Amino acid sequence: MKPQIGCAEYKNAISVKQMRESDAYTIQNLISGRELMYRAAQGVYASIPWEGKKIAIVSGSGNNGGDGYALACILAGHGMMPHIYRTSEKFSQDGLYYYKQALQMGVPADIFSAEQNFSSYDILVDCILGTGFHGVPRGLAAAAITAINRSFSFVISVDINSGLNGDSGEAELAVCSDLTVSIGYYKTGLFLGRAPELIGDLVNVDIGIVLKK
Repeated sequence: MKPQIGCAEYKNAISVKQMRESDAYTIQNLISGRELMYRAAQGVYASIPWEGKKIAIVSGSGNNGGDGYALACILAGHGMMPHIYRTSEKFSQDGLYYYKQALQMGVPADIFSAEQNFSSYDILVDCILGTGFHGVPRGLAAAAITAINRSFSFVISVDINSGLNGDSGEAELAVCSDLTVSIGYYKTGLFLGRAPELIGDLVNVDIGIVLKK
């Protein structure tokens, strides 16, 4: 469905701050961050059929990138070998765990190059920038977003379209997705600003995060 202000999903959407607080509370008291990351990846995996497709996962430095690495592990475990393109040399702690696991499973990985053409891929998974991003993407992140938008691939954004403000939905440069898989709870930025023009279908995956009021 196209995101629309006033729909039930928007009324239940939360701020990025509330999402972060809820995530932190859940990790501290109930579920490890590593397990939450894997559950997020499972939710993305369950969102579409992947068999027989040529897949690339484009990941950044944070936990959003970690979701992509965990997804790579799941795909490899089902006999599908995606190609990872990294827009940063940095990793989150849990993201590094799944990145190393993906490499051990034989998943190819490269640093993204500005000359990269993604048009040969059937599916592109956008895990570059998360809900906490504000401002205008720069460097390899910006180049990767541009390359994704120039492709003819089916694009899945994990949690939020990279470059989109998680609270306001504003964006100067952002991924245009065919499907966005929100993680935990919908964020207000998925319904406001430029979100309706950038997001095709929108779904949410419940991974067990306890909402902090």
